[in-house]
Amino acid sequence: MKRLRSAISLGALALAGSGCAPTGNEERAEFIAPPAMEHTLQQSGAGPAQWPTHEWWRQFKSAELDRLIETALAENQNLKRSIDRLKQADAMTQIEGSKLLPFVGSDWGMRQNRIPSHGVVASYNPAIAGQEKTMAYINPMSMYYEFDFWGKNRATLDAALGERAAQQAELAETQLVLTTAIARAYFRGLAAERQLQLAREMVRLRREALTIAETRFRTGLDIEDATASARVDLENALKREAGVAALLALQQDLAARLSGQGPDAGRGLFASGRVAAPSAPPLPKALPVELLIHRPDLSAAMHRAEAAAQRIHYAKAEFLPSVNMTILTGLEASQHSTHIDKLGTYLFRASAFNYIVQPGFHLPLFEGGRLSGRLEERRSEYDEAVDGYNETLLHAAQQVADSLVNVKQTHEVVDAQARLVAASKAKLDLARVRWNNGLKDRREIIGYGHDALQEAYVQRALEADHLSARVDLIQALGGGYEQGPNPGDIRIVPEDDGLSPYVNFIESFGGG
Repeated sequence: MKRLRSAISLGALALAGSGCAPTGNEERAEFIAPPAMEHTLQQSGAGPAQWPTHEWWRQFKSAELDRLIETALAENQNLKRSIDRLKQADAMTQIEGSKLLPFVGSDWGMRQNRIPSHGVVASYNPAIAGQEKTMAYINPMSMYYEFDFWGKNRATLDAALGERAAQQAELAETQLVLTTAIARAYFRGLAAERQLQLAREMVRLRREALTIAETRFRTGLDIEDATASARVDLENALKREAGVAALLALQQDLAARLSGQGPDAGRGLFASGRVAAPSAPPLPKALPVELLIHRPDLSAAMHRAEAAAQRIHYAKAEFLPSVNMTILTGLEASQHSTHIDKLGTYLFRASAFNYIVQPGFHLPLFEGGRLSGRLEERRSEYDEAVDGYNETLLHAAQQVADSLVNVKQTHEVVDAQARLVAASKAKLDLARVRWNNGLKDRREIIGYGHDALQEAYVQRALEADHLSARVDLIQALGGGYEQGPNPGDIRIVPEDDGLSPYVNFIESFGGG
Protein backbone atom coordinates (compact mmCIF):
# COMPACT_ATOMS: atom_id res chain seq x y z
CA MET A 1 0.00 0.00 0.00
CA LYS A 2 2.86 2.41 0.82
CA ARG A 3 4.42 1.69 -2.58
CA LEU A 4 1.10 2.40 -4.28
CA ARG A 5 0.75 5.73 -2.47
CA SER A 6 4.31 6.67 -3.41
CA ALA A 7 3.68 5.84 -7.07
CA ILE A 8 0.50 7.91 -7.09
CA SER A 9 2.30 10.85 -5.46
CA LEU A 10 5.16 10.72 -7.95
CA GLY A 11 2.70 10.53 -10.86
CA ALA A 12 0.75 13.52 -9.57
CA LEU A 13 3.94 15.54 -9.17
CA ALA A 14 5.07 14.62 -12.67
CA LEU A 15 1.69 15.60 -14.10
CA ALA A 16 1.70 18.89 -12.22
CA GLY A 17 5.24 19.62 -13.35
CA SER A 18 4.37 18.95 -16.97
CA GLY A 19 1.24 21.12 -16.70
CA CYS A 20 3.28 24.07 -15.42
CA ALA A 21 6.22 23.79 -17.78
CA PRO A 22 7.25 27.07 -19.44
CA THR A 23 5.32 27.61 -22.66
CA GLY A 24 7.02 30.69 -24.12
CA ASN A 25 9.96 29.03 -25.87
CA GLU A 26 8.01 28.47 -29.08
CA GLU A 27 8.30 31.17 -31.75
CA ARG A 28 5.17 33.09 -32.62
CA ALA A 29 3.68 33.31 -36.10
CA GLU A 30 4.96 36.24 -38.17
CA PHE A 31 3.30 38.54 -40.67
CA ILE A 32 4.37 37.96 -44.26
CA ALA A 33 5.39 40.78 -46.58
CA PRO A 34 2.99 41.89 -49.32
CA PRO A 35 3.43 39.57 -52.32
CA ALA A 36 5.14 40.86 -55.46
CA MET A 37 2.74 41.89 -58.22
CA GLU A 38 4.84 43.99 -60.60
CA HIS A 39 4.74 41.55 -63.52
CA THR A 40 1.04 40.87 -62.98
CA LEU A 41 0.25 44.57 -63.15
CA GLN A 42 2.37 45.04 -66.27
CA GLN A 43 0.65 42.16 -68.06
CA SER A 44 -2.81 43.46 -67.16
CA GLY A 45 -2.36 46.42 -69.48
CA ALA A 46 -4.36 48.68 -67.15
CA GLY A 47 -3.22 52.25 -66.80
CA PRO A 48 -2.55 53.83 -63.38
CA ALA A 49 -5.46 55.57 -61.70
CA GLN A 50 -6.78 56.07 -58.17
CA TRP A 51 -8.31 53.78 -55.59
CA PRO A 52 -12.10 53.35 -55.92
CA THR A 53 -14.25 56.04 -54.36
CA HIS A 54 -16.59 55.33 -51.45
CA GLU A 55 -19.75 55.52 -53.60
CA TRP A 56 -18.10 53.70 -56.48
CA TRP A 57 -21.41 52.55 -58.02
CA ARG A 58 -22.25 56.08 -59.18
CA GLN A 59 -19.62 55.84 -61.92
CA PHE A 60 -22.00 53.49 -63.78
CA LYS A 61 -24.48 56.38 -64.11
CA SER A 62 -27.61 54.36 -63.35
CA ALA A 63 -30.28 56.03 -61.23
CA GLU A 64 -32.04 52.69 -60.72
CA LEU A 65 -28.84 51.05 -59.45
CA ASP A 66 -28.19 54.02 -57.13
CA ARG A 67 -31.68 53.67 -55.67
CA LEU A 68 -31.31 49.92 -55.12
CA ILE A 69 -28.02 50.30 -53.28
CA GLU A 70 -29.24 53.20 -51.15
CA THR A 71 -32.27 51.15 -50.13
CA ALA A 72 -30.07 48.14 -49.33
CA LEU A 73 -27.73 50.19 -47.13
CA ALA A 74 -30.77 51.24 -45.10
CA GLU A 75 -32.83 48.03 -45.07
CA ASN A 76 -30.63 44.94 -45.59
CA GLN A 77 -30.94 42.62 -42.58
CA ASN A 78 -27.39 41.22 -42.69
CA LEU A 79 -26.06 44.76 -42.65
CA LYS A 80 -28.25 45.57 -39.66
CA ARG A 81 -26.83 42.52 -37.86
CA SER A 82 -23.30 43.80 -38.51
CA ILE A 83 -24.29 47.17 -37.06
CA ASP A 84 -25.69 45.39 -33.99
CA ARG A 85 -22.39 43.52 -33.54
CA LEU A 86 -20.52 46.82 -33.74
CA LYS A 87 -22.75 48.21 -30.98
CA GLN A 88 -21.91 45.16 -28.87
CA ALA A 89 -18.20 45.79 -29.44
CA ASP A 90 -18.71 49.43 -28.39
CA ALA A 91 -20.35 48.26 -25.18
CA MET A 92 -17.46 45.88 -24.46
CA THR A 93 -14.95 48.73 -24.67
CA GLN A 94 -16.95 50.57 -22.00
CA ILE A 95 -17.05 47.46 -19.81
CA GLU A 96 -13.32 46.78 -20.11
CA GLY A 97 -12.41 50.45 -19.78
CA SER A 98 -14.24 50.64 -16.44
CA LYS A 99 -11.60 48.34 -14.91
CA LEU A 100 -9.05 51.15 -15.13
CA LEU A 101 -11.20 53.38 -12.91
CA PRO A 102 -12.10 53.06 -9.22
CA PHE A 103 -15.49 51.58 -8.36
CA VAL A 104 -17.33 54.05 -6.12
CA GLY A 105 -20.61 53.29 -4.42
CA SER A 106 -22.91 54.25 -1.59
CA ASP A 107 -24.99 51.97 0.59
CA TRP A 108 -27.03 51.86 3.76
CA GLY A 109 -28.94 49.24 5.65
CA MET A 110 -30.19 47.78 8.94
CA ARG A 111 -29.67 44.42 10.54
CA GLN A 112 -31.56 42.68 13.34
CA ASN A 113 -29.80 39.81 15.10
CA ARG A 114 -30.05 37.73 18.28
CA ILE A 115 -26.97 36.65 20.18
CA PRO A 116 -27.18 32.87 20.81
CA SER A 117 -27.11 31.92 24.46
CA HIS A 118 -24.45 29.30 23.89
CA GLY A 119 -22.63 30.92 20.99
CA VAL A 120 -19.06 32.13 20.79
CA VAL A 121 -19.92 35.72 21.72
CA ALA A 122 -21.96 34.64 24.75
CA SER A 123 -19.16 32.39 25.93
CA TYR A 124 -16.93 35.45 26.33
CA ASN A 125 -19.67 37.72 27.68
CA PRO A 126 -22.51 35.72 29.26
CA ALA A 127 -24.33 38.94 30.19
CA ILE A 128 -25.43 39.57 26.60
CA ALA A 129 -26.55 36.01 25.91
CA GLY A 130 -30.01 35.94 24.34
CA GLN A 131 -30.13 39.67 23.68
CA GLU A 132 -31.49 41.08 20.45
CA LYS A 133 -29.69 43.97 18.79
CA THR A 134 -30.49 46.27 15.89
CA MET A 135 -27.65 47.71 13.82
CA ALA A 136 -27.85 50.50 11.24
CA TYR A 137 -25.18 51.86 8.94
CA ILE A 138 -24.85 54.60 6.36
CA ASN A 139 -21.84 54.53 4.05
CA PRO A 140 -22.04 57.53 1.72
CA MET A 141 -18.86 56.43 -0.03
CA SER A 142 -17.18 53.10 -0.61
CA MET A 143 -14.41 52.66 -3.15
CA TYR A 144 -12.54 49.74 -4.66
CA TYR A 145 -9.53 50.13 -6.96
CA GLU A 146 -7.13 47.63 -8.49
CA PHE A 147 -3.69 49.00 -9.25
CA ASP A 148 -2.74 48.07 -12.80
CA PHE A 149 1.01 47.72 -12.25
CA TRP A 150 1.48 45.12 -15.01
CA GLY A 151 -0.91 46.59 -17.59
CA LYS A 152 -3.38 43.73 -17.22
CA ASN A 153 -6.52 45.84 -17.25
CA ARG A 154 -5.10 48.11 -19.92
CA ALA A 155 -4.52 45.02 -22.07
CA THR A 156 -8.17 43.99 -21.78
CA LEU A 157 -9.23 47.47 -22.87
CA ASP A 158 -6.80 47.44 -25.81
CA ALA A 159 -8.08 43.98 -26.79
CA ALA A 160 -11.65 45.28 -26.72
CA LEU A 161 -10.64 48.30 -28.80
CA GLY A 162 -8.98 45.95 -31.28
CA GLU A 163 -12.13 43.84 -31.52
CA ARG A 164 -14.18 46.99 -32.01
CA ALA A 165 -11.90 48.15 -34.83
CA ALA A 166 -12.11 44.68 -36.37
CA GLN A 167 -15.89 44.74 -36.15
CA GLN A 168 -15.97 48.18 -37.74
CA ALA A 169 -13.86 46.86 -40.62
CA GLU A 170 -16.14 43.83 -40.92
CA LEU A 171 -19.11 46.18 -41.17
CA ALA A 172 -17.37 47.90 -44.08
CA GLU A 173 -16.68 44.47 -45.62
CA THR A 174 -20.36 43.55 -45.27
CA GLN A 175 -21.32 46.80 -47.00
CA LEU A 176 -18.83 46.11 -49.78
CA VAL A 177 -20.03 42.55 -50.34
CA LEU A 178 -23.64 43.75 -50.33
CA THR A 179 -23.19 46.64 -52.75
CA THR A 180 -21.10 44.60 -55.19
CA ALA A 181 -23.63 41.74 -55.09
CA ILE A 182 -26.43 44.18 -55.91
CA ALA A 183 -24.42 45.66 -58.78
CA ARG A 184 -23.76 42.22 -60.27
CA ALA A 185 -27.42 41.24 -59.91
CA TYR A 186 -28.43 44.52 -61.54
CA PHE A 187 -26.11 44.10 -64.52
CA ARG A 188 -27.25 40.51 -65.07
CA GLY A 189 -30.89 41.50 -64.67
CA LEU A 190 -30.47 44.36 -67.10
CA ALA A 191 -28.86 41.97 -69.60
CA ALA A 192 -31.71 39.48 -69.09
CA GLU A 193 -34.28 42.21 -69.77
CA ARG A 194 -32.54 43.11 -73.04
CA GLN A 195 -32.13 39.44 -73.94
CA LEU A 196 -35.83 38.83 -73.33
CA GLN A 197 -36.71 41.54 -75.84
CA LEU A 198 -34.34 39.97 -78.37
CA ALA A 199 -35.70 36.48 -77.65
CA ARG A 200 -39.25 37.68 -78.34
CA GLU A 201 -38.12 39.19 -81.63
CA MET A 202 -36.45 35.89 -82.54
CA VAL A 203 -39.70 34.06 -81.75
CA ARG A 204 -41.53 36.47 -84.07
CA LEU A 205 -39.09 35.70 -86.89
CA ARG A 206 -39.37 31.96 -86.30
CA ARG A 207 -43.18 32.18 -86.46
CA GLU A 208 -42.92 34.06 -89.73
CA ALA A 209 -40.51 31.44 -91.08
CA LEU A 210 -42.91 28.66 -90.10
CA THR A 211 -45.81 30.44 -91.82
CA ILE A 212 -43.77 30.76 -95.02
CA ALA A 213 -42.71 27.09 -94.86
CA GLU A 214 -46.31 25.94 -94.38
CA THR A 215 -47.47 28.11 -97.30
CA ARG A 216 -44.74 26.77 -99.57
CA PHE A 217 -45.63 23.19 -98.58
CA ARG A 218 -49.33 23.72 -99.28
CA THR A 219 -48.58 25.22 -102.68
CA GLY A 220 -46.19 22.42 -103.56
CA LEU A 221 -43.09 24.63 -103.66
CA ASP A 222 -41.29 22.80 -100.84
CA ILE A 223 -41.27 19.49 -99.03
CA GLU A 224 -42.67 18.86 -95.54
CA ASP A 225 -39.15 18.58 -94.07
CA ALA A 226 -38.76 22.36 -94.33
CA THR A 227 -41.96 22.83 -92.34
CA ALA A 228 -40.80 20.41 -89.64
CA SER A 229 -37.43 22.15 -89.43
CA ALA A 230 -39.10 25.56 -89.09
CA ARG A 231 -41.35 24.21 -86.34
CA VAL A 232 -38.31 22.88 -84.41
CA ASP A 233 -36.63 26.29 -84.72
CA LEU A 234 -39.76 27.94 -83.33
CA GLU A 235 -39.92 25.60 -80.34
CA ASN A 236 -36.25 26.26 -79.56
CA ALA A 237 -36.91 29.99 -79.71
CA LEU A 238 -39.90 29.63 -77.37
CA LYS A 239 -37.80 27.58 -74.96
CA ARG A 240 -35.11 30.24 -74.94
CA GLU A 241 -37.71 32.95 -74.32
CA ALA A 242 -39.09 31.04 -71.32
CA GLY A 243 -35.60 30.48 -69.90
CA VAL A 244 -34.66 34.14 -70.18
CA ALA A 245 -37.96 35.20 -68.59
CA ALA A 246 -37.25 32.89 -65.65
CA LEU A 247 -33.70 34.26 -65.33
CA LEU A 248 -35.05 37.81 -65.33
CA ALA A 249 -37.52 36.95 -62.54
CA LEU A 250 -34.71 35.39 -60.49
CA GLN A 251 -32.53 38.49 -60.84
CA GLN A 252 -35.48 40.70 -59.89
CA ASP A 253 -36.10 38.60 -56.77
CA LEU A 254 -32.39 38.64 -55.89
CA ALA A 255 -32.10 42.41 -56.26
CA ALA A 256 -35.21 42.90 -54.12
CA ARG A 257 -33.97 40.57 -51.38
CA LEU A 258 -30.50 42.12 -51.27
CA SER A 259 -32.07 45.55 -50.95
CA GLY A 260 -34.06 44.36 -47.93
CA GLN A 261 -37.45 44.23 -49.68
CA GLY A 262 -40.00 41.62 -50.68
CA PRO A 263 -40.39 40.05 -54.15
CA ASP A 264 -43.00 42.60 -55.25
CA ALA A 265 -40.37 45.34 -55.09
CA GLY A 266 -38.42 43.57 -57.82
CA ARG A 267 -41.22 43.50 -60.35
CA GLY A 268 -40.64 46.08 -63.04
CA LEU A 269 -36.92 46.36 -62.33
CA PHE A 270 -34.56 46.70 -65.32
CA ALA A 271 -37.37 47.67 -67.73
CA SER A 272 -36.02 51.18 -68.26
CA GLY A 273 -32.58 50.90 -66.69
CA ARG A 274 -29.47 52.32 -68.26
CA VAL A 275 -25.85 51.78 -67.34
CA ALA A 276 -22.50 53.12 -68.56
CA ALA A 277 -19.20 51.27 -68.20
CA PRO A 278 -16.32 53.24 -66.63
CA SER A 279 -13.71 54.38 -69.12
CA ALA A 280 -10.82 52.57 -67.41
CA PRO A 281 -10.37 50.06 -64.58
CA PRO A 282 -9.58 51.88 -61.31
CA LEU A 283 -6.05 50.53 -60.86
CA PRO A 284 -4.17 52.43 -58.11
CA LYS A 285 -0.46 53.18 -58.17
CA ALA A 286 0.56 51.55 -54.86
CA LEU A 287 -0.29 47.86 -55.16
CA PRO A 288 -0.01 45.76 -53.09
CA VAL A 289 1.66 47.78 -50.31
CA GLU A 290 -1.45 49.84 -49.52
CA LEU A 291 -3.88 46.92 -49.68
CA LEU A 292 -3.99 46.90 -45.86
CA ILE A 293 -5.31 50.46 -45.83
CA HIS A 294 -7.95 49.85 -48.50
CA ARG A 295 -9.15 46.28 -47.88
CA PRO A 296 -11.62 46.01 -44.97
CA ASP A 297 -11.12 42.24 -44.61
CA LEU A 298 -7.35 42.74 -44.27
CA SER A 299 -7.89 45.53 -41.77
CA ALA A 300 -10.22 43.33 -39.70
CA ALA A 301 -7.69 40.48 -39.70
CA MET A 302 -4.91 42.81 -38.55
CA HIS A 303 -7.00 44.29 -35.73
CA ARG A 304 -7.93 40.78 -34.53
CA ALA A 305 -4.24 39.92 -34.38
CA GLU A 306 -3.62 43.07 -32.34
CA ALA A 307 -6.41 42.11 -29.94
CA ALA A 308 -4.99 38.59 -29.62
CA ALA A 309 -1.57 40.05 -28.75
CA GLN A 310 -3.14 42.09 -25.94
CA ARG A 311 -4.83 38.97 -24.58
CA ILE A 312 -1.39 37.33 -24.38
CA HIS A 313 -0.23 40.24 -22.24
CA TYR A 314 -3.25 39.82 -19.96
CA ALA A 315 -2.57 36.09 -19.58
CA LYS A 316 1.04 36.84 -18.58
CA ALA A 317 0.00 39.50 -16.08
CA GLU A 318 -2.18 36.94 -14.30
CA PHE A 319 1.03 35.20 -13.12
CA LEU A 320 2.12 38.33 -11.23
CA PRO A 321 0.86 39.82 -7.95
CA SER A 322 -2.29 41.90 -7.95
CA VAL A 323 -2.69 44.81 -5.55
CA ASN A 324 -5.98 46.47 -4.70
CA MET A 325 -7.38 48.91 -2.20
CA THR A 326 -10.80 49.07 -0.54
CA ILE A 327 -11.82 52.28 1.26
CA LEU A 328 -15.08 52.72 3.14
CA THR A 329 -16.29 55.53 5.34
CA GLY A 330 -19.61 56.22 7.02
CA LEU A 331 -21.70 55.96 10.20
CA GLU A 332 -22.62 52.87 12.18
CA ALA A 333 -24.57 52.33 15.41
CA SER A 334 -26.01 49.38 17.33
CA GLN A 335 -28.67 49.28 20.08
CA HIS A 336 -30.75 46.80 22.01
CA SER A 337 -33.93 46.09 20.15
CA THR A 338 -35.91 47.16 23.21
CA HIS A 339 -34.41 50.65 22.83
CA ILE A 340 -34.55 50.89 19.07
CA ASP A 341 -36.00 54.40 19.36
CA LYS A 342 -32.54 55.61 20.46
CA LEU A 343 -30.79 54.09 17.43
CA GLY A 344 -31.12 57.24 15.34
CA THR A 345 -29.68 59.35 18.15
CA TYR A 346 -26.55 57.21 18.31
CA LEU A 347 -26.24 56.83 14.51
CA PHE A 348 -25.84 60.55 13.85
CA ARG A 349 -23.28 61.27 16.56
CA ALA A 350 -19.61 61.90 15.87
CA SER A 351 -18.82 58.74 17.80
CA ALA A 352 -20.67 56.68 15.12
CA PHE A 353 -18.10 57.64 12.47
CA ASN A 354 -16.13 54.68 11.12
CA TYR A 355 -13.82 53.95 8.21
CA ILE A 356 -12.02 51.02 6.65
CA VAL A 357 -8.82 51.15 4.63
CA GLN A 358 -8.07 47.66 3.38
CA PRO A 359 -5.16 47.04 1.02
CA GLY A 360 -5.16 43.66 -0.72
CA PHE A 361 -2.36 41.59 -2.20
CA HIS A 362 -2.74 38.35 -4.12
CA LEU A 363 0.08 36.23 -5.51
CA PRO A 364 -0.91 33.09 -7.45
CA LEU A 365 1.51 30.34 -6.50
CA PHE A 366 0.04 27.11 -7.83
CA GLU A 367 -3.19 26.71 -9.79
CA GLY A 368 -2.67 23.29 -11.32
CA GLY A 369 -1.52 24.60 -14.70
CA ARG A 370 -4.57 26.81 -15.28
CA LEU A 371 -2.60 29.99 -15.90
CA SER A 372 -0.06 28.23 -18.11
CA GLY A 373 -2.82 26.60 -20.11
CA ARG A 374 -4.62 29.89 -20.58
CA LEU A 375 -1.42 31.60 -21.70
CA GLU A 376 -0.73 28.87 -24.24
CA GLU A 377 -4.32 29.15 -25.48
CA ARG A 378 -3.91 32.90 -25.98
CA ARG A 379 -0.65 32.37 -27.84
CA SER A 380 -2.30 29.83 -30.12
CA GLU A 381 -5.14 32.28 -30.78
CA TYR A 382 -2.59 34.91 -31.75
CA ASP A 383 -0.79 32.52 -34.11
CA GLU A 384 -4.13 31.64 -35.69
CA ALA A 385 -4.98 35.33 -36.13
CA VAL A 386 -1.62 36.06 -37.78
CA ASP A 387 -1.92 33.05 -40.08
CA GLY A 388 -5.45 34.19 -40.92
CA TYR A 389 -4.14 37.62 -41.84
CA ASN A 390 -1.45 36.11 -44.05
CA GLU A 391 -4.01 33.95 -45.84
CA THR A 392 -6.30 36.97 -46.31
CA LEU A 393 -3.40 38.98 -47.75
CA LEU A 394 -2.54 36.27 -50.28
CA HIS A 395 -6.21 35.89 -51.17
CA ALA A 396 -6.52 39.66 -51.64
CA ALA A 397 -3.53 39.73 -53.99
CA GLN A 398 -4.99 36.81 -55.95
CA GLN A 399 -8.36 38.58 -56.19
CA VAL A 400 -6.70 41.68 -57.62
CA ALA A 401 -4.69 39.64 -60.13
CA ASP A 402 -7.69 37.54 -61.20
CA SER A 403 -9.89 40.63 -61.52
CA LEU A 404 -7.34 42.43 -63.69
CA VAL A 405 -7.10 39.43 -66.01
CA ASN A 406 -10.88 39.11 -66.13
CA VAL A 407 -11.41 42.81 -66.91
CA LYS A 408 -8.91 42.66 -69.75
CA GLN A 409 -10.27 39.39 -71.16
CA THR A 410 -13.95 40.40 -71.02
CA HIS A 411 -13.14 43.77 -72.58
CA GLU A 412 -11.46 42.06 -75.54
CA VAL A 413 -14.35 39.60 -75.90
CA VAL A 414 -16.94 42.40 -75.83
CA ASP A 415 -15.02 44.32 -78.51
CA ALA A 416 -14.80 41.21 -80.70
CA GLN A 417 -18.49 40.49 -80.23
CA ALA A 418 -19.37 44.09 -81.11
CA ARG A 419 -17.49 43.68 -84.40
CA LEU A 420 -19.36 40.42 -85.01
CA VAL A 421 -22.70 42.14 -84.37
CA ALA A 422 -21.77 44.89 -86.81
CA ALA A 423 -20.83 42.30 -89.44
CA SER A 424 -24.13 40.44 -88.93
CA LYS A 425 -26.09 43.67 -89.37
CA ALA A 426 -24.14 44.42 -92.55
CA LYS A 427 -25.09 41.00 -93.94
CA LEU A 428 -28.72 41.68 -93.04
CA ASP A 429 -28.62 45.05 -94.80
CA LEU A 430 -27.26 43.42 -97.97
CA ALA A 431 -30.00 40.77 -97.81
CA ARG A 432 -32.62 43.53 -97.61
CA VAL A 433 -31.15 45.16 -100.72
CA ARG A 434 -31.36 41.88 -102.64
CA TRP A 435 -34.94 41.34 -101.45
CA ASN A 436 -35.98 44.84 -102.47
CA ASN A 437 -34.46 44.20 -105.91
CA GLY A 438 -36.33 40.91 -106.23
CA LEU A 439 -33.18 38.79 -106.21
CA LYS A 440 -34.01 36.84 -103.03
CA ASP A 441 -37.15 35.96 -101.10
CA ARG A 442 -38.16 36.78 -97.52
CA ARG A 443 -36.55 33.65 -96.08
CA GLU A 444 -33.01 35.03 -96.47
CA ILE A 445 -33.90 38.20 -94.56
CA ILE A 446 -35.47 36.10 -91.79
CA GLY A 447 -32.36 33.91 -91.54
CA TYR A 448 -29.88 36.80 -91.48
CA GLY A 449 -32.15 38.75 -89.14
CA HIS A 450 -32.20 35.86 -86.71
CA ASP A 451 -28.39 35.60 -86.90
CA ALA A 452 -28.05 39.32 -86.10
CA LEU A 453 -30.43 38.98 -83.15
CA GLN A 454 -28.50 35.93 -81.94
CA GLU A 455 -25.21 37.86 -81.93
CA ALA A 456 -26.86 40.80 -80.15
CA TYR A 457 -28.27 38.32 -77.62
CA VAL A 458 -24.76 37.02 -76.90
CA GLN A 459 -23.44 40.58 -76.73
CA ARG A 460 -25.85 41.49 -73.90
CA ALA A 461 -24.51 38.61 -71.77
CA LEU A 462 -20.88 39.48 -72.52
CA GLU A 463 -21.45 43.13 -71.60
CA ALA A 464 -22.93 42.02 -68.27
CA ASP A 465 -19.87 39.81 -67.71
CA HIS A 466 -17.57 42.76 -68.38
CA LEU A 467 -19.47 45.05 -66.02
CA SER A 468 -19.39 42.33 -63.36
CA ALA A 469 -15.63 42.01 -63.90
CA ARG A 470 -15.31 45.74 -63.26
CA VAL A 471 -17.24 45.28 -60.02
CA ASP A 472 -14.98 42.35 -59.07
CA LEU A 473 -11.95 44.60 -59.47
CA ILE A 474 -13.56 47.36 -57.42
CA GLN A 475 -14.29 44.83 -54.66
CA ALA A 476 -10.73 43.46 -54.84
CA LEU A 477 -9.43 47.01 -54.32
CA GLY A 478 -11.62 47.59 -51.26
CA GLY A 479 -14.50 49.56 -52.75
CA GLY A 480 -13.36 52.94 -51.40
CA TYR A 481 -12.43 51.77 -47.87
CA GLU A 482 -9.65 53.93 -46.39
CA GLN A 483 -9.71 53.30 -42.64
CA GLY A 484 -7.15 50.48 -42.51
CA PRO A 485 -3.87 50.83 -40.56
CA ASN A 486 -0.74 52.02 -42.33
CA PRO A 487 1.53 49.01 -42.98
CA GLY A 488 4.53 50.98 -41.72
CA ASP A 489 2.87 51.55 -38.35
CA ILE A 490 2.24 47.88 -37.52
CA ARG A 491 4.38 46.81 -34.57
CA ILE A 492 2.96 43.67 -32.99
CA VAL A 493 5.50 41.78 -30.87
CA PRO A 494 3.51 39.95 -28.17
CA GLU A 495 6.55 38.33 -26.50
CA ASP A 496 8.51 41.58 -26.21
CA ASP A 497 6.51 43.17 -23.40
CA GLY A 498 8.96 42.66 -20.51
CA LEU A 499 6.78 40.12 -18.68
CA SER A 500 8.00 36.96 -20.41
CA PRO A 501 11.17 36.52 -18.26
CA TYR A 502 9.12 36.72 -15.03
CA VAL A 503 6.49 34.33 -16.35
CA ASN A 504 9.10 31.82 -17.50
CA PHE A 505 10.82 32.05 -14.11
CA ILE A 506 7.54 31.41 -12.26
CA GLU A 507 6.67 28.49 -14.54
CA SER A 508 10.11 26.96 -14.08
CA PHE A 509 9.30 26.51 -10.38
CA GLY A 510 5.91 24.95 -11.10
CA GLY A 511 3.86 28.13 -10.69
CA GLY A 512 0.79 28.77 -12.77
